[in-house]
Amino acid sequence: MSARMEQFVTSWLFDPTVGKLISTTVSILIVMALVRISRGVLTRYVREPGNLYRAKKLVTFLGYFTGLVVISLIFSDRLGKMAVAFGVAGAGIAFALQEVIASLAGWVAISFGNFYNTGDRVQLGGIKGDVIDIGMLRTTMMEIGQWVNSDLYNGRIVKIANSFVFKEPVFNYSGDFPFLWDEVTVPVKYGSDYRLARDIFQRILLDITGEYTEQAKVSWSELIQQYRVDQAELDPRVFLVANDNWMEFTLRYVVDYKKRRITKDRLFTRVLEEVDQTAGRVALASATFHLVETPEIKVQLVKPPQGRKA
Repeated sequence: MSARMEQFVTSWLFDPTVGKLISTTVSILIVMALVRISRGVLTRYVREPGNLYRAKKLVTFLGYFTGLVVISLIFSDRLGKMAVAFGVAGAGIAFALQEVIASLAGWVAISFGNFYNTGDRVQLGGIKGDVIDIGMLRTTMMEIGQWVNSDLYNGRIVKIANSFVFKEPVFNYSGDFPFLWDEVTVPVKYGSDYRLARDIFQRILLDITGEYTEQAKVSWSELIQQYRVDQAELDPRVFLVANDNWMEFTLRYVVDYKKRRITKDRLFTRVLEEVDQTAGRVALASATFHLVETPEIKVQLVKPPQGRKA
């Protein structure tokens, strides 16, 4: 019995297939260890988050590629025999994993088609947020909006299949032109000095959004060289419309895509401060309701005759 066991163990140890499996396992472990060590070294010496992220991705990709090369070299003598089996199984696998294949194709399109990069603010499949990771199958986003007003994080991390780039439009808020046009509306009472109001609002816009305007002009010039797009009005403007209730001033400007809310806060704060200093020459309007006075109602009580009860 022991002789048979010894013969079995000896034949198993010297089996070429077992040797190849052991070699493959050892090689993969070595590659994984090298990848982990490399990522640790990068974390220690690369401080800029964007460069660190890209370097780690590159190291991981090289690790996958090296592993595939090692496996191919180890099993090179068997690849020809396995080709037929892979061809037969390929059709069934492709049908069963069509969503996975579409996501892989989406990853290739995202990587080489300039759909978006990490750090961009995008809208995918109805979800808005900042891209924090682009994997081979899914894009990971830090969501904004929903129950949180304006463009602020709500704390949810969303993973979206890369195949979405083939199914729905991709809205990029920060790709080639990292600025947005935005507007605030200020109602002013009739009878106010509308010329003074326009001058005040124009000065406020220049003070607060002027820095974004200069940056946007440079970015727009680069955009014109890349796409067929005409020159746009980037300077802050004030527009006036007179409606039934008040004079409505619209303040239009360009702003950094991540600073919409703080810019609106600064604008409204300055508007209130400047209007208070006009000593009533400019007054903000609000919706008011005038209750019509009810007509006078006279009630006359008639005393019943004596002997009768009311």
